[in-house]
Amino acid sequence: MHAPLGRNRKAARKRPGILRIGQIAASICLVAIGGFSLYTAFRSDGLEQVKPPASQDRSAAPPTDTIQQPRTPGSQAANGMSRSEPQSGANVERMVTGDGSVVTKYSPRPRDGSGPVLVDAMQMGQDPRMAAIPNETLLEDTPFGRLPITGPDGRRPMDQYARPWSGTRGTRIAIVVSGLGLSQTGTQRAIQQLPEEITFAFAASGNSLQRWMQDARRGGHEIMLQIPLEPFDYPANDPGPGTLLTSKSVARNIENLHRAMGEITNYTGVMNYLGGRFLSDPQALEPIMRDIGKRGLLFLDDGTSAQSKTAVVAKGTELPYAFADLQLDGQVDVSAILQKLDELERIARRNGQAIGVASAFDESIDAISKWSEEATMRGIEIVGVAALVNDPRNP
Repeated sequence: MHAPLGRNRKAARKRPGILRIGQIAASICLVAIGGFSLYTAFRSDGLEQVKPPASQDRSAAPPTDTIQQPRTPGSQAANGMSRSEPQSGANVERMVTGDGSVVTKYSPRPRDGSGPVLVDAMQMGQDPRMAAIPNETLLEDTPFGRLPITGPDGRRPMDQYARPWSGTRGTRIAIVVSGLGLSQTGTQRAIQQLPEEITFAFAASGNSLQRWMQDARRGGHEIMLQIPLEPFDYPANDPGPGTLLTSKSVARNIENLHRAMGEITNYTGVMNYLGGRFLSDPQALEPIMRDIGKRGLLFLDDGTSAQSKTAVVAKGTELPYAFADLQLDGQVDVSAILQKLDELERIARRNGQAIGVASAFDESIDAISKWSEEATMRGIEIVGVAALVNDPRNP
């Protein structure tokens, strides 16, 4: 009772200092870290930079070093002919520049060995990027423009501008859409919507023919030129200016032919526009056919005249020629045209090939576009006209 509450207790016993234990642990950690750092500093890890020998000192070396790459020999094909490898025709050199980068240099070298070489090509046939550019060796300058001719090596425009095909002897059909160039909208629609296998025939009296020709060729189409010929009911039925007439002289008809030929380039041949009377007159027809054949072109008869002498005259002049088997759009109706196309297919399956001709009507374009897609799935190959002609060079 003489001391305040709790003052009469003995002083508590002091516990070992917790702070002192923590200080000891921290010291141990620091010693361990320091020791590990010294160990890694003196240990070789393979990443240190090695000083190059004096002979390779960059200050004393020339700016570049050249390493000659061994030549890669061509492989052997199964038939024993050498096959070109991607680098078999080049020397390969690698140059190490002053900053250590490597530059590879390729230069041509003579091919080892003799005899033919098989070159693997990524693309065969017509290149659409070049199809609108004429072969200069197949053209001659005349007062009527640049006209097609057979080249010095015997190559014909018919060969140069023909659409490639598979070469198999299956069922083949050529479809020609004619009258292009007469209507801007019709021509544009045909080029935009019809598949590239369809052959286009441009009327010599059409407009902007060079422009349309280039568009069509870039699209992969084989093209022809339509020449106006005298029909039986001329002049009541007039094909237009420059029509070839049986009453005109040979020189005048040749002049009109050449004037029409100069309108465009890159075509495989000529096709008649009307011309029942002219085609039935051998005396008028023969010099025209002879000129066409001499220029390396083909002639397509649209088959509308039963009195045509095309076959007889063409054989006498060695002109490549063909006849159309069907007019597809005598009735301008999609259903009727589809029926004609089915009939054309039956002819082709029976004879191995067939040619159909249509005009650039909207209905014709729609029907041909639809039918051609389905025909391909049935095993029909749609080809350019040049693939189906009677050619004296390839009997």
